[in-house]
Amino acid sequence: MKICFPTEHATGVNSAVFNHFGSAPSFVVIDTDTNEVGVINNRDIHHVHGACNPMNALSGAKVDAIVVGGIGAGALSKLNQLGISVYKAMAPTVAENLSLLKRDSLPVLTLQQCCGGHSDGGCAHHN
Repeated sequence: MKICFPTEHATGVNSAVFNHFGSAPSFVVIDTDTNEVGVINNRDIHHVHGACNPMNALSGAKVDAIVVGGIGAGALSKLNQLGISVYKAMAPTVAENLSLLKRDSLPVLTLQQCCGGHSDGGCAHHN
């Protein structure tokens, strides 16, 4: 299983999980079958809020799940349509969240928990 973690600084499993999928500078990808750690630079970082293209951001990489602090409804919908589960990060680092995910202790994000925008303070996360 390939799990993607949006990060500001890609330093492997010690990376801090970023609070917003679309504006994360990079993604750390962990293959739980091989323990391989990869990095993808966000190719869609300068999108207009609400117009994130997740597959462009991930450079077309195939992942099975994403663990993030927050995400917009459009990106969540697009990812879910591709069969990608999105989970709410509950710990600061990739390693801690990976451990929680393996124990089925991370909640799946729903549209009701998505970022509503930044101009009116409707965003449930920071960054």
